[in-house]
Amino acid sequence: MNLISLFSGCGGMDLGFKKAGFNVLWANDIEPKACETYARNFGDHIECGDIAEIDYSSIPDADLILGGFPCQDFSMIWKRGGINTDRGNLYANFVETILKKNPKMFVAENVKGILSANNKTAIKQIVEDFSNTGKYGYKTNVHLVNFANYGAPQLRERVLIIGVRNDIKSTFNIPSPSHNVNNYISAKEALKGVEQVKHNNEHQKILEKTVEKLKLIPPGGNFTDIPKDSPHYVKGMISHVYRRLHPDKPSKTIIAAGGGGTWGYHYSENRPLTNRERARLFGYPDNFIFEGTITEVRKQIGNSVPPSGIYPIAKEIYKFLSHL
Repeated sequence: MNLISLFSGCGGMDLGFKKAGFNVLWANDIEPKACETYARNFGDHIECGDIAEIDYSSIPDADLILGGFPCQDFSMIWKRGGINTDRGNLYANFVETILKKNPKMFVAENVKGILSANNKTAIKQIVEDFSNTGKYGYKTNVHLVNFANYGAPQLRERVLIIGVRNDIKSTFNIPSPSHNVNNYISAKEALKGVEQVKHNNEHQKILEKTVEKLKLIPPGGNFTDIPKDSPHYVKGMISHVYRRLHPDKPSKTIIAAGGGGTWGYHYSENRPLTNRERARLFGYPDNFIFEGTITEVRKQIGNSVPPSGIYPIAKEIYKFLSHL
């Protein structure tokens, strides 16, 4: 069963689908370091460059097209231009690839904010465009999933837009969640033994004043736990600021960028998470090596789909396509 991957990043979603049995024929991303990471872990089938400049005839045919088109213009923690920006409109290249290749299915991933962007008109337009593309058109459904419910040690809500070609009469049903609040994978469980991993496990130097702030924040807390009369009090705009893991719960959503205390912090040690710890919280295996600086790797991980969370869904898609 073959797939092609768009907006591949470092390959989180591809890793989950590869584990489910898919063969990735071709991939694309615009970020050089993400492409280096992808090539190191998957092979040289990734084409690094602007998708708008790709020759569609160079893309092989496949059963499935997947990808997470850029999310920043839909994210609720950034300024949202939605589909009215060049970046927000990049989903159109995904639609165009489907038009040219007519896969049996497609899977597009994005942030929860896409559901409310442009006064809720963006998702309607996106679904309409996906539904009407290609020779046959697609039965297109939108699913809001929390990857913690599928085995990732992170509470990460994302939208999956899944389409099945109209000439295929079978109906795809997304699998039921395997995890809930009673059996979520905790941060402590996910990070067990991580200090023994060599790659991407560098500790950052932090200011002493940051250490003092962290001393005032309990496990699972954030900047709001610092007393207002403390000399270490800060005004944060988003809940990510100085947010610490809770050892007995999944991580909250790990973000890709930002300064001012947005790195994510250990539950018992007064320090930021290492990138290997971040990778563990997405479900990457320890032999998955990331290329780039600490900041570049943080971005790659934070922009990716948790491999362990997408895997159960990928497995169900593989089963569905195998029975056609």
